[in-house]
Amino acid sequence: MAIASKARTHSGLDPYTGTWDEAAVLHLLKRTMFGATVEDLQYFSGKTLNQAVDEILDVDYNPPSPPVNNYDAQMSDPNIVPGQPWVYDYNASLNNHRNSSFKRWWIGKMVGQDRTIREKMVLFWTNHFSTETNVFYWANFAYKQNAMIRANCLKNFKTLVHEISKDPAMLIYLNGYRNTKSAPDENYSRELQELFTLGKGPDSKYTESDVIEAAKVLTGWRINTTNGNVFFDPAQHDTSTKQFSEFYGNKTITGLSGTSGADELIELIDMILLQDEVAKYIARRIYRWFVYYDIDEATEANVIAPMAQIFRNNNYDIKPMMEALFKSEHFFDVANRGAIIKSPIDFLVGFIRMFDIANNNFQHPNNNSKNNIFPGASDYVEQYHMWYLIHYYASLHQQDIMDPPSVAGWPAYYQIPNFHELWINSDTLPNRNEVTDYLTIVGLGYQGFRLQVDTVRFAEKFSSVSDPGAFIDDVLMLMHTVEVSQDQKDYMKSVLLYGQSQDYYWTDDWNDYINDKSSSSKRDAVETRLKLLFKYLMNLAEYQLS
Repeated sequence: MAIASKARTHSGLDPYTGTWDEAAVLHLLKRTMFGATVEDLQYFSGKTLNQAVDEILDVDYNPPSPPVNNYDAQMSDPNIVPGQPWVYDYNASLNNHRNSSFKRWWIGKMVGQDRTIREKMVLFWTNHFSTETNVFYWANFAYKQNAMIRANCLKNFKTLVHEISKDPAMLIYLNGYRNTKSAPDENYSRELQELFTLGKGPDSKYTESDVIEAAKVLTGWRINTTNGNVFFDPAQHDTSTKQFSEFYGNKTITGLSGTSGADELIELIDMILLQDEVAKYIARRIYRWFVYYDIDEATEANVIAPMAQIFRNNNYDIKPMMEALFKSEHFFDVANRGAIIKSPIDFLVGFIRMFDIANNNFQHPNNNSKNNIFPGASDYVEQYHMWYLIHYYASLHQQDIMDPPSVAGWPAYYQIPNFHELWINSDTLPNRNEVTDYLTIVGLGYQGFRLQVDTVRFAEKFSSVSDPGAFIDDVLMLMHTVEVSQDQKDYMKSVLLYGQSQDYYWTDDWNDYINDKSSSSKRDAVETRLKLLFKYLMNLAEYQLS
């Protein structure tokens, strides 16, 4: 925990009673979802704060359709025909193609998210319980873990810990499937306490002996790689009595034989979660993901401690703690708005969502080369390719989903003192600007489809579009979370006016287009300026903030 010398704010978890305006709505949406659309803003602006938070936390736990064979042109699948799910078929020779399919599918779920926190919570928990596909290898297990987290993302933390302890990807990643009574492997036992539950803070006083004893409890779990089933092998389980340290109240876990040995895992997790530090540690992790990276003494006392108390009082149910946070004065404090640098996924998926690219269906008048249509579900090969492009650029910017650099997850969420500043460097910032430039100005085509911003269609969503000054203010409200200078606004306006001085130079051209949308020349007259405007907006430093 980082302790700052001066408090940024003394606000706490008291309910927010400030102005529930568009800025507040957008702050909530951008922190709980990947970006925000014009329609999202309009929808939630018609609700109260409590209604908005309740709906955002009302997660649909029904599993989405799983990823499909989109790779047949690259590698023939002997069992799964193109367009059909592969997740229940175990074929090691296809893992590379299926891992790629899984990651593309997951990007598609983020882009197509509903108006809830689900997709951001899924990414949060996969970072918290980090594994790497290039270590556990099986694409089926990547999907299985994602589905498990998706089904529990706002439910009970104790259940999540229990399920991740038996998760096949985790069992391989941290050698749990090699943990035997004759050679206990401490890898998962150590990370279970150090990274997944208690953390490494000064109040996490478990001992090396506790790591060793917990490893004995965890012996015996195995995986059947022909069907993906995890099972308990009593013959490999340590049935001795496990003695824990004073930190755990000198707890003993009596060794159990036969299939009953599996129940020792439940007793171990219960013992760990009796420690107050678990709730505080998870509260800090959530805080750093959704609010701000630095936790000073005031925040620890006014926010983290009460969040942890809510967490414990609700038997480690996640949702009540999140509800208190998102309805609090602290969350909406001006000190916490525009204070986080967007992660690559937030940056790219938020970009795609904000411009509603996945719903583009426009073809430029009289010019087929400017096709701006995004593939639908029936064109799944092309659709998966578009998801691949987003995944590729996120990876280029140092966030490859399901493949963080280590078991600790992405350094931006734990690496003192820089935290989220690690996302931006001399390599990643130019790359961020380059990809938004490219997708705004020319786009990326594939098989007659296109990943590109339709700037005219986007502008039509704003009722103020014919008034250049008002339009710029409304666009800045949606796209930026902090104020830009008047000089910058003046430059933006000059782009729309094409260097002229009077507003009607833009207003007349826009109205001409609206009155004759079939004219390619009239569309070009406004599209050229809109592309330059949005390119400039996204190159500003303020666009990197959420």
